[in-house]
Amino acid sequence: MSSNTEPRTEKLTFRRYRDGDVKWESWRDQIFQASWTHKCPTYVQSTPPCQGSCPSGEDIRGYLNIVRGIEKPPAGMPWQEYAFRRLTEANPFPSVMGRVCPAPCETGCNRNEVEDHVGINSVEHFLGEYAIANNLKFVAPQVKTGRKVAVIGGGPAGLSCAYQLALKGHAVTIFDEHELLGGMMRYGIPGFRTPREVLDAEIQRIVDLGVEVRLKCRIGTDVALPELRRDYQAVFLGMGAQSGRPLPAPGGDAPNVVTATSFLKAFNDGRLRHVGKRVVVIGGGDTSIDVATVARRLGHVEHAKPTDFAEYAIAGHIAHDVASVSAKQGAEVTLTSVFDVDRMQANRHEIEQAQAEGIAIRGGLAPVRVVKDANGRAIALVVARCEAKFVGPRLEIKVSEGTEEEIPCDLVVSAIGQAVDFTGLEEFDIGKGAVATDRNYQIPGKAGTFAGGDVIRPHLLTTAIGHGAIAAEGIDRFLRGEDQERRPKVDVHVFDLKRKMVEKGLAFSETHEPILGTDRSNAAIHNYENRSDRYVIPHEELFLGHFTFVARRKRHVITLSRESALGNFEERLQPLAEADAVAEAKRCMSCGQCFECDNCVVYCPQTAVARVPKKEATTGRYVYTDYDKCIGCHICADVCPTGYIQMGLGE
Repeated sequence: MSSNTEPRTEKLTFRRYRDGDVKWESWRDQIFQASWTHKCPTYVQSTPPCQGSCPSGEDIRGYLNIVRGIEKPPAGMPWQEYAFRRLTEANPFPSVMGRVCPAPCETGCNRNEVEDHVGINSVEHFLGEYAIANNLKFVAPQVKTGRKVAVIGGGPAGLSCAYQLALKGHAVTIFDEHELLGGMMRYGIPGFRTPREVLDAEIQRIVDLGVEVRLKCRIGTDVALPELRRDYQAVFLGMGAQSGRPLPAPGGDAPNVVTATSFLKAFNDGRLRHVGKRVVVIGGGDTSIDVATVARRLGHVEHAKPTDFAEYAIAGHIAHDVASVSAKQGAEVTLTSVFDVDRMQANRHEIEQAQAEGIAIRGGLAPVRVVKDANGRAIALVVARCEAKFVGPRLEIKVSEGTEEEIPCDLVVSAIGQAVDFTGLEEFDIGKGAVATDRNYQIPGKAGTFAGGDVIRPHLLTTAIGHGAIAAEGIDRFLRGEDQERRPKVDVHVFDLKRKMVEKGLAFSETHEPILGTDRSNAAIHNYENRSDRYVIPHEELFLGHFTFVARRKRHVITLSRESALGNFEERLQPLAEADAVAEAKRCMSCGQCFECDNCVVYCPQTAVARVPKKEATTGRYVYTDYDKCIGCHICADVCPTGYIQMGLGE
């Protein structure tokens, strides 16, 4: 028999005992004395940390269980479609978010305690691509409520809110001042990260629900706010923060010192075709990486005329001549951040890709002032070494005296934040360039007016999607004359066992709430409790020893070099093949829900735990406990990989 003699390089983190332990502890006393505890196994559904970390609250565990084959789709529906529909209950943009979301869900994934997180983002990407390729549509409700809602802003927050409201039967009109919908997904992210045909397809699915769209229409100027309130029963503010923050340093008013939002909008509009030879980007977040990589691809024209200066195209005065594009050469791009590179807020993968493309990323530098020439244009940015840290919500930057240096530049881009344009909507400005809301995202003192996304606080696209969905729930209750409910501690879309049972044709009495029951009565769901709205299950409650080392299936990424980046606007990220998507979903540990491993059945010494008869079984209801046999020995809970079995009072 052959054996592998090579030393193992992976650090195993899932062992319950240390290497070298030889002491064996018998469970004999546990088994015979456990009845003293008077506790029996209960089946407790909890929120997995991936889902608890998702700002849009996707049922991640749910759609991964569908992809891996544990939860079966209804008859006649492909599993890919069923998983897509589960995913889009929370997020209508799986293909876009599967590409650009920095995936905080993967940071929270309990599989990190074994070897590496599950590639949640890549499975989402796969499902989004399947839906577009197969022209999947959302299903509009047959019954309409007759109530009308105005959504201001067609970005991720506004589109998410409109989507959820349309599914509830309300008539929705989106007002947006741009030529196309999408907000920052279109005007703030370059097309090589969010292909426009993908974005358009996912937006069109929402519009096809019957959502009315009014483009090139700004509320507060083109349409007065009182007029809007007269014609609509509720209003959602989702206009985003699409005004960039200028550089707060002496000389920052130079014409070739621009904001990241204006830079990216000029590029996405097609006006900006090339930049100066030396570009300096100030930031450290994902937006600054986008600016730097766009500048690297655009390059510069060697003998540029004053009319070719980038600031004129960015300001919208004149578009670059397409004929000059063929003469482009590479640009020298430097990105500075007040944080060290390893503490930058940008996605680590995007930082590495930018560095591979020849972009110089320098951390621990604060902008001090801009050096201008005789014509008032910036020719250098003076920076100094610094230490930056957050004190509460406030960023404190301590500059080291005597460390100043100049970075030559032809264009400076400030990517240090965004601001809301409240022109015509000044009544909503709390004085800090933002809107204040309660936990239901309703504006205090303005019943029926809700807000979400960057107007509250600039953050991730998926955060804006979550805000829109929560606000839609609040708007729906407002329109129905119901009180606003208190938001749950964990605000996520959860697996619904009752709905799954009804879907399979399993009925139980409605005389009791379906959270507690017995092993002989169908008055409720047997010894089951759903804590998903208030409890995120940690890795300490799982039996990690059940899971073996399985390498993550990664998407192929085309890494460009300094030379190949120039003029390359092709997408770099390739979706997983179907087999790889399924294999990746199988790495999910289904934290907080049964994934039918049979450990509890096999190891129960009293045969008290048994499988539910097949005709009565469904996802989340795979086993039951016979309390006449159970002695409360805890073994089933000890060997449950997912933490679904917990010891409670049973009946």
